[in-house]
Amino acid sequence: MSNPQQLRYSKEHEWLSSAGDGVSTVGITEFAANALGDVVYAQLPAVGDTVTAGETCGELESTKSVSDLYSPVTGEVTEANQDVVDDPSLVNSAPFEGGWLFKVRVAEEPKDLLSADEYTAFSGN
Repeated sequence: MSNPQQLRYSKEHEWLSSAGDGVSTVGITEFAANALGDVVYAQLPAVGDTVTAGETCGELESTKSVSDLYSPVTGEVTEANQDVVDDPSLVNSAPFEGGWLFKVRVAEEPKDLLSADEYTAFSGN
């Protein structure tokens, strides 16, 4: 399992792209997607919602369980991935590409986000 080097990661298994224009993309890692099993439903935050780092902002339901979705940063949601709402299996098949979950205008980023190597050591994959 490979964790893209350009991303940062939370200990709740979300990934975050860099905010070049102030907007970052959020998704769950391949490790989390595999642990969930086949995702069949995604409840994502709505455009305009304020999300807070470390707090729940949605949920993913799989054939195994329901899992809370946590925001890795604080900010305002600028886009939710409608493709994932329509086809939740994208979370499993392309967690780092088409299976992204939402975009957020970052107001505050916690200091405890992990690099790819740190996340790999943390998750043991």
